[in-house]
Amino acid sequence: MTRERLYLYDTTLRDGQQTQGVQFSTPEKQAIAKTLDKLGLDYIEGGWPGANPTDSAFFDAAPETRATMTAFGMTKRAGRSAENDDILAAVLNAGTKAVCLVGKTHDFHVETALGVTLAENTENIARSVEHIVKQGREALFDAEHFFDGYKANPDYALEALKAALDAGARWIVLCDTNGGTLPTEIFTITSAVIAAGIPGERLGIHTHNDTENAVGGSLAAVDAGVRQIQGTLNGLGERCGNANLTSLIPTLLLKEPYASLYETGITREALTTLTMASRQLDEILNRVPMKQSAYVGASAFAHKAGLHASAILKDPTTYEHIDPAAVGNARVIPMSNQAGQSNLRRRLAEAGLEVEPGDPALARILDEIKEREDRGYTYDSAQASFELLARRELGRLPDFFEVKRYKVTVERRKNKYDQMVSLSEAVVVVKIDGEKTLSVSESMDELGSDRGPVNALAKALAKDLGKYQSAIDDMRLVDFKVRITQGGTEAVTRVIIDSEDGSGRRWSTVGVSPNIVDASFEALLDAIVWKLLRDA
Repeated sequence: MTRERLYLYDTTLRDGQQTQGVQFSTPEKQAIAKTLDKLGLDYIEGGWPGANPTDSAFFDAAPETRATMTAFGMTKRAGRSAENDDILAAVLNAGTKAVCLVGKTHDFHVETALGVTLAENTENIARSVEHIVKQGREALFDAEHFFDGYKANPDYALEALKAALDAGARWIVLCDTNGGTLPTEIFTITSAVIAAGIPGERLGIHTHNDTENAVGGSLAAVDAGVRQIQGTLNGLGERCGNANLTSLIPTLLLKEPYASLYETGITREALTTLTMASRQLDEILNRVPMKQSAYVGASAFAHKAGLHASAILKDPTTYEHIDPAAVGNARVIPMSNQAGQSNLRRRLAEAGLEVEPGDPALARILDEIKEREDRGYTYDSAQASFELLARRELGRLPDFFEVKRYKVTVERRKNKYDQMVSLSEAVVVVKIDGEKTLSVSESMDELGSDRGPVNALAKALAKDLGKYQSAIDDMRLVDFKVRITQGGTEAVTRVIIDSEDGSGRRWSTVGVSPNIVDASFEALLDAIVWKLLRDA
């Protein structure tokens, strides 16, 4: 059976930039566009040229892509022709093969927000799309607030769509702009649109996630007949975000009935880079990846319960809906006080440690884990520290170096501008091959701001490790989490550190102490030792 083609339209660089706290630079937009293109997206919406300097600069230096680069703008304003609208002209001047224009399809927004008549708005849509087509560009029309508009006045909402269709729009995109339309409603209304004479192969869907239904709503629209899906990487977008392409893409490729009914521009081989693409975006945004993200999250295939892990050993399909490798992810068997020996042996095997069933060391490791977790440690989110603990118990951990002592000081004083500032300084003494090395580091950044005592300690510890230095030069701390596990005067601090190296490899370590600096140092030390172990 011939599969129908679904087209995937990415709007990370435009809609994603509306996420609170997100502001891409031009080089960042270029890097993301290249990643999206390698993944196999059909369209990449680069932004709104003329709306801000970054978007304009991006289109001036947009990378060559197989995907159709698209500029975004709005339909012409009332009272002027499409040819003489300077805002529309700026969008066309970007020189993209496709242009997507947003226009109102909800009568309330037309009359209240725009302050024009319904007939004027329809005329603006038609003349704008017609102008785009005359320029030899592929025209897309984003029907803003369409679902709300259809529920309020279906005749006018359809009139606006037909105006764009008759003017030559290749795609008419039904937008759930407020994100409040549920999947069943989207299916029913989209079916009505097709029944009214607008072919499904000319329709797209653009959903927002305000009810946590953006992916479900997009799939409902496909079920009804649309053939283009718009979304963003990692679900970026205003308010609660847009439809998440890192969930939609593997669902379309791996889940029935979609896998049998449709094909996309994304190959199974390219699908294996999805997790990397997701994490690359978070890296650019300096955000910690959401561990519970479907398909690509670090916990998406983590099996903590002993019963689950035991079943996974026999057949991964007992608790996994897909093979993690299909999306470039990996199975994780976390260690905790819920773990049994089968779970432990599996986790050790993944670390390259083969231990025979019944080995007394297994019971010792489990006892140690349970005792430490009672003191505040957690190993289900600190796999690297777990491995080091197990290796010590098994006698398989090399003695790379020894920390003889460390000291951290924090000074608060006035600078030459009579401003109160703080300065943190750390001293670390390590012993390698019988020789001691003393390293000192401050926590001042390039702007003259104090980054704190933990930063100073991390810099000092990694400053001079002699023959091991080259192995840790590409290592950096990407996240630092602190939690107080007990209250009152006996409070215990747990620190979890996420580290990364130049190859993109990530690992987590844990430290526990009544002293936050000491807990941090323990986690930092584990992070470096694990890195040396892996590179050795």
